Amino acid sequence: MKTKKKDHSKSNNKKSDADLIQQAIEEEHRIRKAFKDKDWAEIKGANSWMIFKVMSEFVEGMEKLAKIGPCVTIFGSARTRPSHAYYKTAEDIAYHLVQHGYGVITGGGPGIMEAGNKGAHRAGGKSVGLNIFLPFEQKGNIYIDPDKLITFDYFFVRKVMFVKYSQGFIVMPGGFGTLDELTEALTLIQTKKIGRFPIVMVGKKFWQGWLKWVKDVLIEEGMISEEDLDLFNLVDTPEDAVKVIDDFYSKYLLAPNF
Repeated sequence: MKTKKKDHSKSNNKKSDADLIQQAIEEEHRIRKAFKDKDWAEIKGANSWMIFKVMSEFVEGMEKLAKIGPCVTIFGSARTRPSHAYYKTAEDIAYHLVQHGYGVITGGGPGIMEAGNKGAHRAGGKSVGLNIFLPFEQKGNIYIDPDKLITFDYFFVRKVMFVKYSQGFIVMPGGFGTLDELTEALTLIQTKKIGRFPIVMVGKKFWQGWLKWVKDVLIEEGMISEEDLDLFNLVDTPEDAVKVIDDFYSKYLLAPNF
């Protein structure tokens, strides 16, 4: 007697379709909610609680990071697997940064963030994770110092912490989030809202298309100045990435005090 094998692919497809439908419903609900008329009590109540939540996140972040010491933030894709060369490069950069006296800050998640925390942990340095609540439940990686993991609800609060407590940015290959952090830092420096600090983009092959677009479109169209290209450095190796950080501060006779 032959037994019928279950077609798991069909059940998976059904589940996937159900998830997509649910996501579409939730998205429509959020859009409609944004246009819904609210009375004064609803507006005041919601805004008040949001303000208190934002304040609490600023307070917690600043209290925990105020005495963290010189740190460099490493940005990059959460999707990078440990077997990828980018992961190993990020880990080595973090390791070398600690050896040169810096702590390491990341977004606290997997991928490049995990690699950065792993390198700092391996070198025995400070390993900081600024995590974020996301719909797909990003969790802090295991290489973050337990007392240096902070989880935020609001991206803008988290971004303030990255800028305020970093002495430099290492920008590994990544997606929209990485581009967001990169361009915000460049904007803040360009507009002199913050003092200049080193921004090091790692992976010449990965970033060459972006750099070409910046030169051929943004500069040619007059959207930025050619001098703005001096706001960042492009390197390939961990040694060169750390050297950019060290060289920048050596001009001012500054060094980490770890």
